[in-house]
Amino acid sequence: MVHIQPYSHEFQNQLIALILDIQQKEFSIPITLTDQPDLLNIPQVYQQGQGNFWIALDADQVIGTIALLDIGGNQGALRKMFVHKDYRGKHIGCGQQLLNRLLREASLQGITTIYLGTTEFFKAAHRFYEKNGFVEIAQSQLPAHFPLVGVDTKFYQYQVTAPIVGASVAVV
Repeated sequence: MVHIQPYSHEFQNQLIALILDIQQKEFSIPITLTDQPDLLNIPQVYQQGQGNFWIALDADQVIGTIALLDIGGNQGALRKMFVHKDYRGKHIGCGQQLLNRLLREASLQGITTIYLGTTEFFKAAHRFYEKNGFVEIAQSQLPAHFPLVGVDTKFYQYQVTAPIVGASVAVV
């Protein structure tokens, strides 16, 4: 069973191994840990302001990640969404659970717009984002304070809906 929770330091090594394995081995993207210093500073980078970083666990194994980076002006950047290949797809729904958690938390935090950048290689991710209401935009439409990543060539925007007043939200 998949459990989503905010990142804590004891999972750092597993998280890094998962992300690098997907980037380097599965998709042959020439990116290293040195290129991603944020992975060594998650609390300082992501768990600030209206942002956060969540991990998906199966028992005590990290099987997925997603982050919301507060970029100011009630805007956020979706970063570091990765799901182990054995946990992808509708039959388990790990990616959907991660995204739902991020969108719910963004709404509760007053985020109005979420942007993301991705690489051309992640075709299934493109379909997933589009199915969930993300609209492709040109790089020129990104806010000036959006943190560009060198490998990203495709960009999306999502308009966050306000939370329903009085709705209960179970937060783990």
